[in-house]
Amino acid sequence: MQNFNFHQHSNFSDGAYPPEDYVSKAIDLGFEAMGFTEHSPLPFETPFSLKAENVDEYIDTIDQLKAKYGKKIKIYRALEMDFVPELSNDFLHWKNQCKTDYLIGSIHLVKPPDTDSLWFIDGPKYEIYDQGLNDFFGGDIKQAARTYYHQINEMIETQDFDVLGHMDKIKMHNRARFFTEDELWYQKLVNECLDLVKQKELIVEVNTRGIYKKRSNSLFPDGLTLQKVRDLNIPILLSSDAHQPDELNLGFDDAVTKLIDIGFKEVMFFDEGEWCARSII
Repeated sequence: MQNFNFHQHSNFSDGAYPPEDYVSKAIDLGFEAMGFTEHSPLPFETPFSLKAENVDEYIDTIDQLKAKYGKKIKIYRALEMDFVPELSNDFLHWKNQCKTDYLIGSIHLVKPPDTDSLWFIDGPKYEIYDQGLNDFFGGDIKQAARTYYHQINEMIETQDFDVLGHMDKIKMHNRARFFTEDELWYQKLVNECLDLVKQKELIVEVNTRGIYKKRSNSLFPDGLTLQKVRDLNIPILLSSDAHQPDELNLGFDDAVTKLIDIGFKEVMFFDEGEWCARSII
């Protein structure tokens, strides 16, 4: 089993427990490394973001854990950056403020055209997804998905980060009700995004959270999209996006089996400031 996880959230953002609880669990699991990726601060109130006034405490806490447990496990401080056009700070701002080892770039809040409101596509309630789809896009899923992917593309083109987080999160609450991933218009959006990923030499995260939380029947990404990642020889990072200690390695065994079946031989590992490949065969 993979013995590391570089995407997890503590109670500094929307996780359930203090960081030390995750470290203790990771050591019990035999992990050799882990990275905390709190949701980046945003210039408006959210229930999931690291608060700007808690940044110094976040830095100090992770530094203390590194000092306390450094002989047992490598611990890294990172951020999952939320990109919202015209609203979120430049990624380098919070990278410097939080003294991070790496950054994951993700979209959870979609900015529809001609409105100051935001469409929240994540969380446990699909009703919020549906309401936003109707309110902001008149139920037009093609327009909604295009807006989502264009926002990802803008993030890739304008921001500096390492890993693209759960790139097809738009499908989670879709649940095959509004579109299927093999539709040509959707595959065109995926192809455009992955071409940019390849150009920018980013890592694509393979995220197990949707499956073990029973919000999705597939990985993020999976199916045709994940096969395209393989065909383009784009490196991948397998992570659980844990929000509590018991989720640190959920879904890893099944995911590795699937990755091998698709043709992947390696996943990425972060080691002392560098991303390097680790065999999964």
